[in-house]
Formats: sequence, C-alpha cells, structure tokens
Amino acid sequence: MHEAFSGYDPIATFDAIAEQRMAEASGAEPRINQYLLADPEAAKEQGATELDLSEATDYYRTDRGQKPGGHTEVLFSRRARSVGWDAFHRAEVLLARPLRIIVGDKPRAFGAYRDGLEIYRRAASKDKELVFAGGFSYYDLYDQPEPVRVALDRLIPFYKKHL
Repeated sequence: MHEAFSGYDPIATFDAIAEQRMAEASGAEPRINQYLLADPEAAKEQGATELDLSEATDYYRTDRGQKPGGHTEVLFSRRARSVGWDAFHRAEVLLARPLRIIVGDKPRAFGAYRDGLEIYRRAASKDKELVFAGGFSYYDLYDQPEPVRVALDRLIPFYKKHL
C-alpha cells in the first residue's frame, strides 16, 4: 500500500485521505476505489497489460476467485492505516520460528516476488527456506495445479515436522 497503491507518494496519499475525510465529515459521499477493472475484457480494452493487474483481474473478477463480499474495492478515507503498515516490521527479531516461503519466480508490479525475498532475508529464523515455483506467478500459486503442487511438496513435510 505504501508503494504502488499510493502512487509511490505516501505523503500525497495521506493528504488526499485527510481531504476526503473532511469532505465526508461535511456530508460528501464516501469515495470507493476499485482495485481492479470490471473484468478481463475491460482490462484488455483499457490496455491493462501489466501481468499482476491482468492476472489479479482474471482471478478476482471471474468465477475462478470472485466471491460474495470479496474485497476488490476500498473506502478511500480508511486507507491511512494500510499505507503506513509495514509487513516486515521487526522481522529480524520476531519472525524466529521455522519458515518456508513459496514464491513464483516471475517478478511483477505488486511486489510479491520481491517481498518474498525480502522477508526471507530479514527473518530471524535459523530454519528457513525460500522455494521458487519456476515459471509461475503469484496468482498461479493461488489455484493452478502445477505450482500448487510445487508449494505443497515443500509445505506438507514442513507442517508435519513443525505442527
């Protein structure tokens, strides 16, 4: 959230959130931001070719992953906490348990690949492994049989040992 979803400008995002909160407090309609386009066809029509965006749209805006109450939109005035949230905070101290991280090896805009490498690097755990699902993306790991098998082949023995 503090990178791409804030336009790489968190201060401007906080300012816009503050303006929106003031407007809503004065009776304005809430601003709802859609994270994704309406469907894969709309993405193609609008030239949304970046792979993370097109794969997210394909997953969350089709029967493949669309669910009632699924979260592909956000009340803009409530985003301040997520813009400032840091998933890596104190990983060097607190992330000390055994750890397996599975990433698709296709880097994309949303940063899941990069984030997987970063949390692996920073984690305090002495028992950690970074597994690359070769040739697959972040969204492939959600539900595609071959990359899910790659993940499960490493996770099942890990869970049997540590749970």
